[in-house]
Amino acid sequence: MVGYGPEDDHFVVELTYNYGITHYEQGNDFRGITIQSSEALKRAAAANWPVKESDGLKFVEAPGGYKFYIIDKPQPTDKDPVKQVSLACSNLTRSVEYWNGLLNLKIYEKKDKSAVLGFAEDQAKLELVDIGEPVNHAKAYGRIAFSCPFDEQPIIDEKVRKANGKILTPLISLDTPGKATVRVIILADPDDHEICFVDDESFRQLSQVDPNSDADLDKYIKADKSRA
Repeated sequence: MVGYGPEDDHFVVELTYNYGITHYEQGNDFRGITIQSSEALKRAAAANWPVKESDGLKFVEAPGGYKFYIIDKPQPTDKDPVKQVSLACSNLTRSVEYWNGLLNLKIYEKKDKSAVLGFAEDQAKLELVDIGEPVNHAKAYGRIAFSCPFDEQPIIDEKVRKANGKILTPLISLDTPGKATVRVIILADPDDHEICFVDDESFRQLSQVDPNSDADLDKYIKADKSRA
């Protein structure tokens, strides 16, 4: 898990490395993550990392091809620099009805071909962009996850069932050796974007910052011989 701060109040990205696999076929489902950080642009320039531009917004691409759009303003220190995550949809009206009407995300902005939603003003937002064609997840897709109170999970389950929505994984408790047991439910929206709701009470225990994580990551990267 990587991010600009603790998972309790920051958006984080889970990176999964599968040994022996050197490439994933990308679809058109994930459009990018937007971050406010002029400092990131300076680091990219210092490292000779290509900085590109699209519609007036600068972006960099991760080694796997994922785009990170960078707002050229000072990185905030009192809130999460991650502003939003952008996903493609094939029908904006239908997607907004699902995320807002069924899952109760608030609508913060709506245009002809896009909408910005979220659960709270001070959290990273979800942008849905209508691409006017079917969403192709290919092989590089992931899922987006939210924490919610334990007692709200059955309510989400019931609402989705009544709406004949897609439930990929019904309510289930997952054991994490040496850590908290968490309960999750995994859904899919109209374009098959996977959505996980994890119970907040257990998540708070599971998501505590590990002070040794940076050193451990470096150790395992150096020890990995799968691509030698």
